[in-house]
Amino acid sequence: MNSAALSRVRHSPIVDDGDELRFCTTCAFSEACLSQGYDKSALGELHVLVEHVGPYREGDHLFREGDPFTAIAAVRAGTVKTYVLDESGREQVLGFFLPGEVIGLNAIHQARYPCNAIALDTVALCRFSFPRMAVLASRMPGLQAQLFRLLSMDIGKAALLAGDYSADERMAAFLVSLSLRYARRGFSPTRFRLTMARTDMANYLRLAAETVSRVLRRFQDDGLLTVERRELEILDLPRLQGLARSVLRD
Repeated sequence: MNSAALSRVRHSPIVDDGDELRFCTTCAFSEACLSQGYDKSALGELHVLVEHVGPYREGDHLFREGDPFTAIAAVRAGTVKTYVLDESGREQVLGFFLPGEVIGLNAIHQARYPCNAIALDTVALCRFSFPRMAVLASRMPGLQAQLFRLLSMDIGKAALLAGDYSADERMAAFLVSLSLRYARRGFSPTRFRLTMARTDMANYLRLAAETVSRVLRRFQDDGLLTVERRELEILDLPRLQGLARSVLRD
């Protein structure tokens, strides 16, 4: 692939802020809004409050467990990790959120955030007042359906690794999931940066850090992918999908 072609492929999630009429390319709600015939200017007239916040730097907390819940937030750029601490202070990673994905959905019921959220790199957010979003959703069936889809996806992520799967299956499912999520937002499905540390990946997958490194090396030796520090390229996506099929159930 020549340099001109490479320049057209989006390997990394870089936010596009759109303008007064166009939605951001990573907007979590644009498809639902446009399906109802609302462009960005029409939504402004409906007094939807969307607040751009950030940037948050690596290690900054977006919210902490127990904080009052008033808003959900869509990631515009960067990666967010959610986690909880057990009684002994040990961290349990719950998930990673990429551009276009929404954090805070699991706080709706209790009206308090049930976990911590931390920036893994430079993060920017679109924060939506949830009371205003709920009112708008009652008037826009497409937006309401999108909220339900997001809630369902959030539940699905939590249940993804609940089964008795091998280390290879877990890692393959994780990488295929990342590939699909990047592809949905127009980024490269086969070349992306692992913004999370190996220890975070291991914690999330319920594996030892040494096991994660060993599986990645084996995947490289088998020609499934190449990884240089945190830069990863999937070389054989169909084979990786085959390994992940029992976990992802697709």
